[in-house]
Amino acid sequence: MTSFLITIIVLALIFDYINGFHDAANSIATVVSTKVLTPFQAVLWAAIFNSAAFFIFKDHGVADTVAKTVKPDEIQQGKMMVVIFSGLIAAITWNLLTWWFGIPSSSSHTLIGGFAGAAVASGGFAAVNSPVVIKTAAFIFLAPLVGMIMAFIMSIWFLSSFRKGWSSKIFSIGVIIFVFIFLYYKLETDPTRLKSHYDAYAMKVIFYSKNFKWILLSFILLIMAVFSLYLSNLNAHKSNQWFKRLQLVSSAAFSIGHGGNDAQKVMGIITAALIAGGNINSFGEMPAWVPIACYTAIGLGTMSGGWKIVKTMGTRITKVTPFEGVAAETAGALTLFITEALRIPVSTTHTITGAIMGVGATKRLSAVRWGVTINLIWAWVLTIPISALLAAGIYHIVKLF
Repeated sequence: MTSFLITIIVLALIFDYINGFHDAANSIATVVSTKVLTPFQAVLWAAIFNSAAFFIFKDHGVADTVAKTVKPDEIQQGKMMVVIFSGLIAAITWNLLTWWFGIPSSSSHTLIGGFAGAAVASGGFAAVNSPVVIKTAAFIFLAPLVGMIMAFIMSIWFLSSFRKGWSSKIFSIGVIIFVFIFLYYKLETDPTRLKSHYDAYAMKVIFYSKNFKWILLSFILLIMAVFSLYLSNLNAHKSNQWFKRLQLVSSAAFSIGHGGNDAQKVMGIITAALIAGGNINSFGEMPAWVPIACYTAIGLGTMSGGWKIVKTMGTRITKVTPFEGVAAETAGALTLFITEALRIPVSTTHTITGAIMGVGATKRLSAVRWGVTINLIWAWVLTIPISALLAAGIYHIVKLF
């Protein structure tokens, strides 16, 4: 490897580490604000499950999408590495700036904006894979909206169960039936149609490891549905105690979704650099050390925490109870698992913010501090263009050397 390629890989892992502590709030804000875990316990919990995502998300679909943000054939000859370098510097700069001011901006959009901006500076707008950027930009609004709707539905579901409503019981039974039907059709394919017994066993391992994320997601939904049926038998104090325990499950699920989504974006950047450097020929040849390094870096970053953003996410948008924390984190996890399956690089920050707004809206619309929310949305909208302009400027400076 050349020294420039090594520098890019190091910068990418530094960005991944920063992404971890910048986005730590996404996983731990509610669990800290509800005092289920202390701040140190919360970041350790989140870090473990951020890294555990390595064993769950095996198809690397989001990483492939990010790697295809730019069209290498449209970049000036020999400038692809400069494009990636400039994009990373811009992304790191914007991430640190927003962290300093306690703004929960999107690390995902920062990275994609920087990558695309440097590419435009090198090869014009033709160098950008427009469908990828448009799809990513669309989810600036769609991800929080989906998270908000799911959290709202989940909150109403739990509230109705606590009030001993029959509609919640019917809904819970419907969820349980749906989970079993979904798993049956998802896992019915027999992966053992090979001559060798050894090969059949190996194929089973591969098949179920690729589908483990769906098994895990189904298991979480099953827990929530069974608990909802049980909830009608509990008084307010006991239900609150149970929701505190469930927050450990929902927080872990969201942390897995966060790790699986965000670490892959850096994997895509490193793989693009390896292709540009001639070390590999295609995304499918990604070395094993790339995902290991990326999941480790984001886990270590999460352990460092990001307390300014924790305060914004956990208290300034709306006051969150354990019950609402479970609803918000579960809704966020569902959104991240689904978008990862669709290979869409979404913002975990936007997703959990929307989910927190959703649970706040179940109390009353005024429970959500919409002024804070509007300021956050401005930061989200500006992230891609500012990162792109910053990367373009850095590109023009770097190419002089």
